[in-house]
Amino acid sequence: MSIKRDSESESKKISRRTFVKGTALSTAAFMIVPRHVLGGPGFIPPSDKLNIAGIGIGGMGKNNIKNCSDENIVALCDIDDAYAAPVFKEYPKAKKYHDFRKMIEKQKDIDAIIIATPDHTHAVIAMAAIKAGKHVYVQKPLTHSVSEARMLTEAAREYKVVTQMGNQGHSGDGTRMICEWIWDGAIGDIREVHAWTNRPVWPQGVEVDRPKETPPVPSTLDWDMWIGPAAFRPYHPAYLPEKWRGWWDFGTGSLGDLGLHIMDPAFWALKLKYPETVEGNISTYWEGFWKYTEPKNEMYPRSTIVRYKFPERDGMPPVKLTWWDGGLMPPRPEELEEGRKMGDSDGGLLFIGSRGKLMTGCYGENPRLIPEKAMRRYNLPKETIERIPSGSAGHEKDWVRACKGGKPASSNFDYAGPFAEMVLMGNLAVRFPNKKLLWDGPNMTVTNNEEANTYVRRQYREGWSL
Repeated sequence: MSIKRDSESESKKISRRTFVKGTALSTAAFMIVPRHVLGGPGFIPPSDKLNIAGIGIGGMGKNNIKNCSDENIVALCDIDDAYAAPVFKEYPKAKKYHDFRKMIEKQKDIDAIIIATPDHTHAVIAMAAIKAGKHVYVQKPLTHSVSEARMLTEAAREYKVVTQMGNQGHSGDGTRMICEWIWDGAIGDIREVHAWTNRPVWPQGVEVDRPKETPPVPSTLDWDMWIGPAAFRPYHPAYLPEKWRGWWDFGTGSLGDLGLHIMDPAFWALKLKYPETVEGNISTYWEGFWKYTEPKNEMYPRSTIVRYKFPERDGMPPVKLTWWDGGLMPPRPEELEEGRKMGDSDGGLLFIGSRGKLMTGCYGENPRLIPEKAMRRYNLPKETIERIPSGSAGHEKDWVRACKGGKPASSNFDYAGPFAEMVLMGNLAVRFPNKKLLWDGPNMTVTNNEEANTYVRRQYREGWSL
């Protein structure tokens, strides 16, 4: 920690009473009570700074770390020296690692860890951190598979660590407004919801096979560590950086990339949890006239439709939630004014109620009843959900406050875990298209398709496990 501690003999002399008395007698003197006096060895008072480590720092991780940079950034870990070089340079005092396991084992002063690696490594890294008693901030989609999300949620409870998933819109005012309006009855009972995105914005398609070429691994990259728990394959620049999102073994496609941003207001406002059924449809590929190409299942399809069906819950009627990507869109609402865009450049969400419609952009931003005259007529309800300071831009600091003994972070794993399970269940339907999968959520079981059921739980490469 940045604040120098008194010696053990001196610190034993300080008590709450002494501290309070001292501050009452003189405002000229300033003192910080040692951590152990206030709350035991694991307690971090707000006046202290967290010792934060980052794993996977070249992409989104660098932004998450920057948003925590008024804490102590004490360790940075990445397997690609070239990609991560600017971040290593920005924090010269942070110890540098290539292997997260060695970092967690050796550096005992770490309080909390930000994890922003490719999707397929989230769970193994987060679980190692949780078991070591570290608070964790894990980028969306939290995990690569449904079962991993459940396991992280349960582990976080068991080890009593503070958690946050990186779906920053959950800390935004817009998402809270949507909940308050829907709970106020602004559009009546909701039985139909549509979500859409501009993703993928990287190359992918069902006809694509894995590369045959085996170029040399760059000297700055630890390829074996990058592969991590996935089945080993030779290095190729088609996989990284960033393009891994489109490959089944490494990414979670469009759903994993933006589903946890776009569908978050629906999951929260409609009190969703486990779908009863999930059905996927995918774009096809014809390599010649009447020459159909079976999906190779190396990459995700160019476009998908995923239909979730949820039962009644908490006094709300059954609801169907449909996901559209790859340029596919739901029907344009008749109420939407001519020339007005549906959602925003990243996508959007449309609630269809018995008394009206509500539309928002990605991250729950700019929610509006449509048409605009309905918005002008609506008497906004009082705020009933506490706002996060700085909204979505304060998502990381919301986690930091929780680590220091504040209220649970807004998208802690008790919320984010079940949400990730629901979204990732959609990828099972994409893997087995044109089939209605019956889902037993509490037991994480596809009850009518044994082959699909095998993908609920991942198989790890030898030497890797949760």
